[in-house]
Amino acid sequence: MPFTLTMPKLSPTMEHGIIAKWHKKVGEKVEAGEVLLEITTDKATVEHNALDEGFLKAILISEGAQANVNQAIAIFTEEESESIEGYQPEGQTPAGDQEEAKEQPPANQQAEDSPQKESPKGASFSQPAFVPEPPLDNYSFPYHVDAGSSKIAASPLAKKIAKEKNLDLSSIKGSGPGGRVMSEDLDLAQHKSLASFSNGQTPTIAPGTYDEEAMSPVQTIVAERLQAAKTFIPHFYINQDIEVSAMMRVRLELKKQNIKVSFNDFVVRACALALKEHPKINSGFNSQNKTVIRFKTIDIAIAVSLEEGLITPIIRYADYKNLGQLSQEVKNLAKKARDGKLAMEEFKGGSFTISNLGMYGISSLLPVINPPQAAILGVGGISTFPKVENGELIEGNKMTLTLAADHRAINGEDGAKFLKTLKGLLENPSVLLI
Repeated sequence: MPFTLTMPKLSPTMEHGIIAKWHKKVGEKVEAGEVLLEITTDKATVEHNALDEGFLKAILISEGAQANVNQAIAIFTEEESESIEGYQPEGQTPAGDQEEAKEQPPANQQAEDSPQKESPKGASFSQPAFVPEPPLDNYSFPYHVDAGSSKIAASPLAKKIAKEKNLDLSSIKGSGPGGRVMSEDLDLAQHKSLASFSNGQTPTIAPGTYDEEAMSPVQTIVAERLQAAKTFIPHFYINQDIEVSAMMRVRLELKKQNIKVSFNDFVVRACALALKEHPKINSGFNSQNKTVIRFKTIDIAIAVSLEEGLITPIIRYADYKNLGQLSQEVKNLAKKARDGKLAMEEFKGGSFTISNLGMYGISSLLPVINPPQAAILGVGGISTFPKVENGELIEGNKMTLTLAADHRAINGEDGAKFLKTLKGLLENPSVLLI
């Protein structure tokens, strides 16, 4: 008898996925446990294995198209000779297609090249549409770049003043008859040393010319999730400067002993200990049930930027691991993420996220919460500042941390206490070596 394959829920926060690739064609037999298709989720592209054996009779969602969780994506039969004539696929119908679905006939055997219906994309809220301005194809440059031209229509007075002030008459359009440059036009003239573009050439494309670049499936889902997070989660931010001179000294001492750890490793270790002391920060929010989630384990996600989007591999039981263990695990997970080899359990879930852009020299950042988590820490780069120590003015080093928190689960006082503990740990880094 026929049966339906629906879009599986591959992560706790997954609401829809994109079919990246079908590994089977219509008419082929699929064995239980065999790779059937690849699905791009809000985290990564993962392989999905068939749970039951059967014959693939119809693909309802084609490659590159999106489907909601529990939406029908394919129809199978137990026997090869069975027909799906009159069979109605099970599973949820996309909200925008509910009325249309009532008018559709039951699923039938279709040829492989039959047009497939693509599910609607985008979140359930509206947003301003981008209306591009057309390039200025008829644009004329306000001045010429040929500073050596001697055939310039100008009044005798304008030529005299231009010569005295070393002005380039070709750099302006005259207001006199036939474009003749008048003395009153010279206020707009350029000095001859500035008469041409820096490369000595005239631009060849119209102002406002642009290209549009399609996003990858991962980028599309990440963009939707971040927009939804920023739209519906009541973010609040708290900043804290950390004096990191002591951390720099400890790191240098470790390096001399051939123990290489990064500043981010110190931050991860400090966060693990601070979250243990302030469990309210190690929380989430269930927007479906309107309940606060209190995570019982400290699983820290580390934001890793890839060309096709952002992924957050997770350090499980972070509070049980020392600085060296955390450092090695972060390196291994980051490499696997960039190689596209993360297992699902290595990026699904997490109770708290760290996003570090300090390596790019920025001073601070305001990160966007990764739902259903209720907090994320943004880490800026190290900068110098003047400070007084033992009555002397010396150079200090600081790092700015920014906590973004969901006000539905965390209040300002809890966030402030967490950052205060974090500051104490990072400014006394020897504690982090225990």
